[in-house]
Amino acid sequence: MLSSLDLIREFVQSSTQKKDVLLSNPSLTAETIYKSNQLTAKTEGVIATYQLNHRVSEFWVNPNSSHWDLINEALADHNYLIKGKIETDHRGFYRYQYFQIPKGYKAHCTKSVMLWRAWWKYRKSALKSGIPLELLIQKRESWYPVRDLNISNGLLYIKTLGSEIVLHSDDLVIWLSKNEVTSAT
Repeated sequence: MLSSLDLIREFVQSSTQKKDVLLSNPSLTAETIYKSNQLTAKTEGVIATYQLNHRVSEFWVNPNSSHWDLINEALADHNYLIKGKIETDHRGFYRYQYFQIPKGYKAHCTKSVMLWRAWWKYRKSALKSGIPLELLIQKRESWYPVRDLNISNGLLYIKTLGSEIVLHSDDLVIWLSKNEVTSAT
């Protein structure tokens, strides 16, 4: 039996290849209905859709779903992110579009507090001289290196080259982390 994450990954994979899908586990169903791939949670209804016949490749996802984190992770793994300003449809679903990710990076679309956690791993190398390239943040559809990150009164202050971004700890942020380099010995 497929785990929920595996089922969601297969839903995303099939959709990006413009293929019909028919999968199910005890909590989720992925199926094609009227040229639309739909992911349905048994207790929540439709939580994600992808139009197979649209020229623009995009997913619409319910941010209030209990499966949002898993869907978000699977979409980021395929370079589908919330692009620019958060845009919703009449159901309140977020729009995810394909985004070209620089080689050697992994995409994330998380609450800003997760960027804060990642920052602690990279902060020593970022504080050295030069331009830190371990973490990049999206601003106006471009990527900027994170030079410093501070938190105060529930707000994150993110310093990039030439500007500062202020976010609440629950705000969504799109960011990249450098892929880990592993060496075989």
